[in-house]
Amino acid sequence: MQSADPQNAAASKVDAPDKTICWGLLCRRSCPVPTLRGFVVFLVVFAIALVIGVRELHDFLAVNAPVEGGLLVVEGWTPDYGMKIVAEQFARDHYQKIYVTGGPIEYGSHLSQFKTYAQLGAATLVQLGMDSNVVQAVPAPKVKQDRTYAAAAALKKWFTAQGMNPDKIQLISDGPHSRRSRLLYEKALGRGVLVGVTAIPSEDYDEEHWWRYSGGVRNVIGEALAYLYARFIFSAPKSEP
Repeated sequence: MQSADPQNAAASKVDAPDKTICWGLLCRRSCPVPTLRGFVVFLVVFAIALVIGVRELHDFLAVNAPVEGGLLVVEGWTPDYGMKIVAEQFARDHYQKIYVTGGPIEYGSHLSQFKTYAQLGAATLVQLGMDSNVVQAVPAPKVKQDRTYAAAAALKKWFTAQGMNPDKIQLISDGPHSRRSRLLYEKALGRGVLVGVTAIPSEDYDEEHWWRYSGGVRNVIGEALAYLYARFIFSAPKSEP
């Protein structure tokens, strides 16, 4: 009597069809699962990647990529300490004019003569010593979402009305908001306009250890989610060219 070959028997098990159950609607299949060693390695790799990601996230969002020349643009809701930096950069780099963008002020507008962040930011720069003739407020309309894009679109509309066709601008934004701002200004102004950006450092928390501060966590995590939305979900309104 010929003995069975163990290798052939194993091969026949591999080649055998999967067993079906539930009247042929399901079948049993084997799949690899991590061992204890593999699970530990996975956790270590994940922890290292998480730490690196947390440490680098703020710098990724608060991008500094300036361009030489062009028009200087600042978002009007930039905090007062940021506006001082804006005034210094304007004088240092010898710009001829600065454009301040922004939509309606949400809080305190009934107590102020300024109804938009564009007007408030422009007035702040003048108060800091800048000539009112070189500061141009460009207010944006009230919108329920995508306010940064609306501000950029209002700026483009203003340029068109003035017969201006700039080929590059230098945008000044607030910390982690800068990468998203640059992206949305690029979308609003079109491919023919090069958009540089400068991020205003935050004085509200330590940027190197932002995760230790509630304000830093809210700002960075919120901007990270908003940037993902702007990058992968947002689309310009069809009414826009």
